[in-house]
Amino acid sequence: MEFATFILATQRGYHQTSDSVIHDAIEQTVLSEQAGFDTAWFAEHHFNNYSLVPSPLMMVAHCAGVTKRIRLGTAVCVLPLYQPQRLLAEIGFADVVSNGRLELGVGSGYQQFEFERFGVNIDNAPAVFSEYLDIVLKGLSQKIFSHSGHFMQIPPTAISVRTIQKPSPPIWIATGSPSSMRRAYRERHNLLVTALHNGLETLGALRGMIQEAAAAEFKSPGDAKISLLRCCYASDDGAEINRYLDNARFQRQLSEALHQRRQQSHDGYMLQATPTQQDLSLETMQENLPIGSINQVIDRLLQEIEILKPDQIAIQTQLGDLDQTTMLRQIELWGDKIIPAVNRSLSR
Repeated sequence: MEFATFILATQRGYHQTSDSVIHDAIEQTVLSEQAGFDTAWFAEHHFNNYSLVPSPLMMVAHCAGVTKRIRLGTAVCVLPLYQPQRLLAEIGFADVVSNGRLELGVGSGYQQFEFERFGVNIDNAPAVFSEYLDIVLKGLSQKIFSHSGHFMQIPPTAISVRTIQKPSPPIWIATGSPSSMRRAYRERHNLLVTALHNGLETLGALRGMIQEAAAAEFKSPGDAKISLLRCCYASDDGAEINRYLDNARFQRQLSEALHQRRQQSHDGYMLQATPTQQDLSLETMQENLPIGSINQVIDRLLQEIEILKPDQIAIQTQLGDLDQTTMLRQIELWGDKIIPAVNRSLSR
């Protein structure tokens, strides 16, 4: 089983400076490598405190210089917000400076707040995503490519900096829809999935969706790698667990505010977390997620792995304003105790 850290770089309030959030994220990446994680994923968001990483490829390029082994991934590049021609050059650059360690995650995006500020119609996002992914695939596989589509016209074009990995870095599609899952199997891409804060029943439904998508393309579910993004936390300190859960719920509230096209902000930037219909109690969240003592986390992860059968677990390490010392200690704990124990159990 591969393990990854997923770094959102949230700013919960002005008591956290933007530079401290970014430098904390970099420090977590370096420690993730030392702890034995396989991959570090970086999110992309804009214009608010939900995430302070505007370009995951910039994070990849920087972290390539302070790490040596760990894979560095984009989770995700929101394709409708890019010029795909420029994105291709930046993909090549990031793969070169990381010595071929780039994992390329892509998605269509979902936050109306962001799309409005780029002048992009979010209603067109799925169609734009599909066409732009076509362009990216052409540019990665062809020395000279052109494109004539509904949203983009590109004359014969060559990308000067090409990827080290041939024909391309591994491509991951962030998805919860059958159509994009089918495309992943049809074109031999990988899947980035999440069950949010829900429990085993949701994971079972997700596995069923994956199996149906694979079968529709005459593939086996194992023909695509699957990464499960999960909120996980190990501690015997109930107050510490509650701080983690509170930050996880805060993050979800911000995401819902942006998704529901509300700008809950007094100053145009710092979003206000307010209760939503999707909110769960901290007790329910802990029941649903791999959160608790070390042994509870290990046992729950093994249950979830048995149901979903992922190839990678991506744990959400940094949430809200959970302090950096606690977060770094958690990453070390996973490297020392949890990852080895899970892999020993799976090997048996």
